[in-house]
Amino acid sequence: MDVSKYRVEPGGNFDPAQRPTREGNDFAGGKKAARKELARLSARLGELQARLYAEGKQALLMVLQGMDTAGKDGTIRHVFRAVNPQGVKVTSFKKPSELELAHDYLWRVHRHTPARGEIGIFNRSHYEDVLVVRVHQLVPPEVWGRRYDHINAFEKLLSDEGARVVKFFLHISKETQKKRLEARLQNPRKNWKFNPADLAERKRWDDYMAAYAEALGRTSSDHAPWYAVPADRKWQRNLIVAQILLNELEAMDPQYPEVDFDPAQIHID
Repeated sequence: MDVSKYRVEPGGNFDPAQRPTREGNDFAGGKKAARKELARLSARLGELQARLYAEGKQALLMVLQGMDTAGKDGTIRHVFRAVNPQGVKVTSFKKPSELELAHDYLWRVHRHTPARGEIGIFNRSHYEDVLVVRVHQLVPPEVWGRRYDHINAFEKLLSDEGARVVKFFLHISKETQKKRLEARLQNPRKNWKFNPADLAERKRWDDYMAAYAEALGRTSSDHAPWYAVPADRKWQRNLIVAQILLNELEAMDPQYPEVDFDPAQIHID
């Protein structure tokens, strides 16, 4: 599958309105074929994660961003279903605590980056400080405006130290969000997922799209690329994310370490 069309080119302008939120029904051979392919990709991700862990020299950081109901949790669950959870660390970034607010905004993020040998997943991330913070005007424009350079430098540091960073904007339409919010209200087992505050955020949709446009346009790079993934159809979203991650891990090419003994000469009584 050619996933290059979903990539946000470094230094370019990004307009969410010009990117699709879904592919056709025949994408990847259709839903049934796509789910079968996802199982294969997830198994392959599991194999490469084992090699990454054993090698212990590189790390992979996956950043997930998107509007409410875009499917960040579901993406993690489906894409990593065949991956050993011991080698994967998921961090969800909520409203900052008093301790976190007493430090610079990257402090709480940096300490959760993956160690060598790990896959780290950020469910929301440091980008909240140029998204939510911007939309809600929590700091002046000159403050969040300089953070793009901070973020680029931060991600370059991670790259230089052996961590590959790959970032996903799960791109859904406003209409799809409406249907998913309604589904949470209609299903008693999903009522707990509904937060009335989501409706207030929904009213700021255009402001968020403007914030995403600038954030992705200014921070997609060769060492930390952004991908705008169509997310209206969950099976398409999952398959695309899995393929991109597999491409990244295969490019990293982790290897099992050499041993300093001859296994054939070892005899166990």
